Amino acid sequence: MIKQAALQAFMVLAAACTASAQTTAATQTQKGEASIRGRDAVATVARLSEKDMAGRMTGQPGFTVAARWTLSQFQALGLKGQLQQYVQPHSVLDGGKMLASVREEKLEAEMLKDFFPLLFSDSGQASGNSVFVGWGIHAPELGYDDYAGIDATGKFVICFRGTPDNDTKWVYHDEHRTRMKVASQKGALGLIYVYPSVIAHPNGDLIPNFFASMISDAYFDKLMAIEEGSTSQELQKQLRETKRPASFNLNAHFEVTVKARHFPKAPGYNAVAWLEGSDPLLKSECVVIGAHLDGVGDHLGMRFPAAEDNASGSAVVLEIAKAFAKNGKRPNSTRSVVFALFGSEEQGGQGSAHFVANLPPQFKKMAAFINFDMVGIGTKLNVGMNSQMEKFRELLDSCDNDLSVLGNIRPIRAIGVRSGDIVPFFNKGVPLVSLSSNGPRPPDLYHLPSDTPNLVQADLMEKISKLMFRFAHVICELE
Repeated sequence: MIKQAALQAFMVLAAACTASAQTTAATQTQKGEASIRGRDAVATVARLSEKDMAGRMTGQPGFTVAARWTLSQFQALGLKGQLQQYVQPHSVLDGGKMLASVREEKLEAEMLKDFFPLLFSDSGQASGNSVFVGWGIHAPELGYDDYAGIDATGKFVICFRGTPDNDTKWVYHDEHRTRMKVASQKGALGLIYVYPSVIAHPNGDLIPNFFASMISDAYFDKLMAIEEGSTSQELQKQLRETKRPASFNLNAHFEVTVKARHFPKAPGYNAVAWLEGSDPLLKSECVVIGAHLDGVGDHLGMRFPAAEDNASGSAVVLEIAKAFAKNGKRPNSTRSVVFALFGSEEQGGQGSAHFVANLPPQFKKMAAFINFDMVGIGTKLNVGMNSQMEKFRELLDSCDNDLSVLGNIRPIRAIGVRSGDIVPFFNKGVPLVSLSSNGPRPPDLYHLPSDTPNLVQADLMEKISKLMFRFAHVICELE
């Protein structure tokens, strides 16, 4: 239920969405909203993509630079804040090679085109034969086992990322850590994922003497053509249609080399800042506005700038923080607003989990969570809402009245391995909205050196920032 004062504020805000600046009286949010500028968001993305931040992989010194810089930006706005520290193991990739031999033919894999080591692989060399194990799932409790009848000892296992269907019962088995652990327990030398195209991927744990990597569909199909077998597309179609394992021995012999440096106890950080509300009782409740600050780091002497994913989301959070700080007065706000830029999303969500378990002590309850992940490229805003947040859909629509940036709105009924930073909030029952942009995107962007700041769009980020500033402002008034 909305208090009468908050309801009146909302009606004024909704009216202001369509009135011109020349004829509309000052509203609660006008001063703050006027401070939001798309060009400032683009400048933030560019700063977060610079050399000293080194791709912002949590644990690497470049991420620490980024976390300290963003905290300083919050503090320059007059917000109180802190860095939350935790431990984040990580690795830096310095080199790698892959050679596959099939029926007297040799196929050398080209780095970043055909092959890329997973960023948690052990460092060293290994060679051995190979087996194909479908989805790489060992789930006897579910009556499914891709390893049935397969001896993986001393071999590389090759598999797809995915599950027989979209049932949430598979979530645990689709975790990278689960799949790697199972392969290691089966005696495998390593695991080789088959992806449409290879990317830098840090979400996993180092297993001693275990070599993890990925190859492209195109490279796998070359191997299978020599094997006189099915293509990647055909095998995946078979696995999905039959929902049964289709594992088999391969003739391919792999030689894999990984050169990496592992750091088991590096520091990770969340940059957290807040603006306290005015109500003596309800200011202990907070609306959390967040995004992941981290990227996948610099590897092989190359920059992975992580501009869209997710300097764009971080920049939008900073714009909204600026708007709240510039608003002149705390917007009759009963509640507080907390701004959180998380580490480690790309490594499994440790940063957001740490935040939820370690909310600044003056805040006793999270009234809502608004999350931004990849919001800088496209035309519209994709929105996911859990059941606790869906009742505010009309409010969101009203805030969008003159912006016209809202796109698809979908319910979030369950979470999976790709849910990112919303997971600990969802599990805690916090009303949440998860945001990403849609529309045309350049190919070969995600987790690659091509994710550069020149691609993000000032107008799109400005509209998204204004929309969610309006929305968050009113959410602070809810009773």
